[in-house]
Amino acid sequence: MAGRTGRWLLAAAMMALSVASASAQAPYPERPIRVIEPLAAGSAVDVVVRIVTERMSELLGQRLVIENQTGASGLVGMRAGARAAPDGYTLLAVNDAVVTALPNINPAAGYDPRKDLAPIGQIVRIRWGLVAHPSAPARDVAGLIAEARARPGAIDYASGGSGSPQQIAMEMLLNAAGVRMNHISYRGATPALVAVTAGEVPYGFFGLPTPNAYVRDGQLRMLATAGPARLSSFPDTPTVAEALPGFSFFTWGAFLAPAGTSPAIVARLSAALRETLAAPAIRSRLEELGYEVVGNTPEEFGAALAQDYARMGEIIRAAGIRME
Repeated sequence: MAGRTGRWLLAAAMMALSVASASAQAPYPERPIRVIEPLAAGSAVDVVVRIVTERMSELLGQRLVIENQTGASGLVGMRAGARAAPDGYTLLAVNDAVVTALPNINPAAGYDPRKDLAPIGQIVRIRWGLVAHPSAPARDVAGLIAEARARPGAIDYASGGSGSPQQIAMEMLLNAAGVRMNHISYRGATPALVAVTAGEVPYGFFGLPTPNAYVRDGQLRMLATAGPARLSSFPDTPTVAEALPGFSFFTWGAFLAPAGTSPAIVARLSAALRETLAAPAIRSRLEELGYEVVGNTPEEFGAALAQDYARMGEIIRAAGIRME
């Protein structure tokens, strides 16, 4: 009796081990993948992510489902993503501000990007443009600086929230020029852009191509772009550096996973991202919109993230940016 029981237990154990082994080796992904964006729909990174995830879904054989979770300058979505199960079925699609700026500004952010997140890969670098409502007095950077100098702290600009890249870009410019403006915070870049387009706020700094259509339709005026050289899409628009030598600002969009996600899963996602970005149709579409395609490895992205985190901390301290 005891021998029969022993054999039964051994057979049951071997069967359980076999099932567990098969389960562990099940192909990833087996179900749709949730992609949390702590950013507004229609923002510069959101545009990129929707283009890229469509192709990645085909390569992975499962849908990547985007969820825009805005609020508290991105903290709501970041906390949700960082605290999700590290099983490869919840990812984060971010701009650099929510991983390099917010934790530097807010000690209670609730996540450390260097410890709580696993880099998958950067998607693009994003160019930036300083825009104004057509009724605003300034026609260029020099005009904006003169207006701000004449009325210190009385001129408004819009941003997507405290610590957002819109605020950081503008505060860098104001700090370089030695002038002050009044920060009007919105819940995301898209509502902030709508406010400038509607004339509620006269000025704003936004990632391209978000304001491009409004500029071409005459609803906004592009005062300057923030790169080292003029953009081919706006060849007549000067750079900020032409008025403030040495000024440059760009951001990036990327995919992250919760820390502890299997390296094999991270590698699978990274490979799908890089294959997507290598596709001529995807690359050309992104470049036509004004993005610079990146597509680096998790290791390369991890090194860049650590460097940018330190650099952003220095910028924030120099500009005196604080949570509001």
